[in-house]
Amino acid sequence: MQIKGIGASKGIALAKVLKIEEKNVEIIEKTSNSVEEELKLLENAMKTVEVKIQKGKELAKDPEHAEIFEAHLNFLNDPFTNERVTEMVSQGYSAIYSISKIYEENEQIFLSMDDEYMRERAADIRDIKTKLLYALSGINEHDLSAISEEVVIVANDLTPSQTVQLNKKYVKGFATNIGGPTSHTAIMARSLGIPSVVGTNNILELVNDGDYLSINGDKGLVIVNPTEQEIVEINKQKRLYEEYLEKLKLFKNKESKTSDNRKVELAANIGSPADLQSIIDNDAEAVGLFRSEFLYMDNSDWPSEDEQFEAYKKVVSGMNGKRVVIRTLDIGGDKTLKYFKFPEEMNPFLGYRAIRFCLQNKSIFKTQLRALIRASYYGKIAIMIPMITNVTEFLEAKDFFTETYKELSKETNEIAPLNEIEFGLMMETPAAAILSDKFCKYADFVSIGTNDLIQYSMAADRMNESISYLYQPLNPSILRLIKHVIDGAHKNGKWAGMCGEMAGDKRALPILVGLDLDEFSMSASNILNTREMLSNLSYQKCKEIAEKVIEMDSCEEVVEYIDNLN
Repeated sequence: MQIKGIGASKGIALAKVLKIEEKNVEIIEKTSNSVEEELKLLENAMKTVEVKIQKGKELAKDPEHAEIFEAHLNFLNDPFTNERVTEMVSQGYSAIYSISKIYEENEQIFLSMDDEYMRERAADIRDIKTKLLYALSGINEHDLSAISEEVVIVANDLTPSQTVQLNKKYVKGFATNIGGPTSHTAIMARSLGIPSVVGTNNILELVNDGDYLSINGDKGLVIVNPTEQEIVEINKQKRLYEEYLEKLKLFKNKESKTSDNRKVELAANIGSPADLQSIIDNDAEAVGLFRSEFLYMDNSDWPSEDEQFEAYKKVVSGMNGKRVVIRTLDIGGDKTLKYFKFPEEMNPFLGYRAIRFCLQNKSIFKTQLRALIRASYYGKIAIMIPMITNVTEFLEAKDFFTETYKELSKETNEIAPLNEIEFGLMMETPAAAILSDKFCKYADFVSIGTNDLIQYSMAADRMNESISYLYQPLNPSILRLIKHVIDGAHKNGKWAGMCGEMAGDKRALPILVGLDLDEFSMSASNILNTREMLSNLSYQKCKEIAEKVIEMDSCEEVVEYIDNLN
């Protein structure tokens, strides 16, 4: 039996199944205990969970993993959440019901978000909720560090605190019902080198302890009880994959260029400083997108200038002079805050969000800009403004940045010269893309956010499964729009990057090279693989491919043509 999921950590594993099933917790709305007794139970549970998270932090083998647990401590000690839980208990509800209800609400806020990285933070909320419910119920968590034979773990989900316990010597891989490639669990699995497939929907219900399972983390494929013939093939694939990994090591510390020496920059997308080690391990040439939202969404109040400065400084200094593109606050739409009430809108994705919010809340915007300017002293920073639709809006943001810089320069000398801080925009609306040449008279760079650009251009919500067929990165209309953006930048002597999922798409690579894209920003784990593929491409051939596909009639025609090239 074959089960399809999402490859979260590359590699091939074959071992016996060990099922990890969540323990049932009885959620009782009211109890006979007094309010004081329930509050005491809640206090004790909080202390117990805090100790466990601290232990996970100590077990973490590198600082980036430790930061994940630090984020969990921030979630646990969030005063806004704890105030709501305490208020419910004070109204006569049980501690266990109050935790379940409030944490479920927080979880749903993250699950409803369009941004995949932010959506995966729901797993962190769920992890803390489960710990609290277990502590209140007197239930012991699974001790995965005690595993002493070769297994493949199958679970509904694995939490970061469970993943950090995994011993690669015995845990050969894991497969889960839920989860995504940008979850903290997936990030840790990649760092530990443990093959994993997530988002299978129902694998926990389909397998039994003792079954044999093959996991292909590259293809997102699980085979249950493979035949002898399949095992021979799996072992062959495993050997070939290990040889390929050795080959990829040869591409570390090498330039990213085609066979005929056309150079591009391969950068990484990150969501927090916790991703820094992965960038270094995978030899990223830059950070092409640093989402700053985590600072706001993991907090119980607006983050201070110093708090933001420390986070930006860590990444900028850690990149040792390589460029770090930091996107300013992209909040609103599906990204809400616990401590700020956004207005009710008919269509929040087209409403009060990102730069629109920042320009109407300049004190919040200024705090972030000051932190970014201060961090520029420690490396090479580029500031990227999201959700821009017209030149006037961009110039207002740029003027405010310049004003903030001049103000800060009177307070400190520890900032980079103004002309060394690049100021650009994310091209994610058709309106901005069409006027690329006009924007690039004033911007230092542009980066194409294909995820939103495609859904706005195709009028298709990429999260809506019933119309997902309309989300077409290789539609000739999208390719023409991308070409227009790149040409507009180059006409003004500026560089053009891409930070959407399309930048790491194997099919799109020869087309984007042929369209003269300068920078490709992707998941760090894709960088060496992309560099290897790039080395086998001819720039001149890519130019011919790009010229041909933008004249085609449909996405299907483009896909068929690209697939037949191989």
